[in-house]
Amino acid sequence: MSIEKELRARSGSKCELCGSEEHLQVYNVPPVLGESVEKSALVCGTCHEQIEDASKMDSNHWRCLNDSMWSEHTGVQVIAWRMLNRLRSEGWPQDLLDMLYLDEETLAFAKETGDHLDDSEKVIHKDSNGVTLQNGDSVVLIKDLNVKGSSMVAKRGTAVRNISLDRENATYIEGRVNGQMIVILTQYVKKT
Repeated sequence: MSIEKELRARSGSKCELCGSEEHLQVYNVPPVLGESVEKSALVCGTCHEQIEDASKMDSNHWRCLNDSMWSEHTGVQVIAWRMLNRLRSEGWPQDLLDMLYLDEETLAFAKETGDHLDDSEKVIHKDSNGVTLQNGDSVVLIKDLNVKGSSMVAKRGTAVRNISLDRENATYIEGRVNGQMIVILTQYVKKT
């Protein structure tokens, strides 16, 4: 059974956030790479657009989280927690956040994108040109790099796909080069 079919079955073919039945699609909750039923949700086009683009947020639309935050599914819980954090300056979302309980593993997953942090607290990874990097992006090395603890040299022009960001250090990313997972400094990469 496909992930979409499983999500439609568990949600009754409704958006798991607002209950809409129109323009439904699978949303894989970042930073999960690949598809997982437990870390995905079936969302409508409106919810998807506002999750992806904070500038299009309509706080009244998200009052639906009052119900959906109680979902038993990890993906829905995480989206609800992140959206409530994004809207907490409105006042009412803070009350819902105070009631919402997530187990330690789910809360750690929810915090991975840094949505709960103020802009001044976020660790932002930027490439050599100042372009913001995200988990799963592809980059190209702009310089030959000696890999510590190895005789390998990562050559200039090498594409590194599906990078992972270090949550504590804005200058470090991880990626696979020639089959080996290495740490790369952001100053030596360019986003593709």
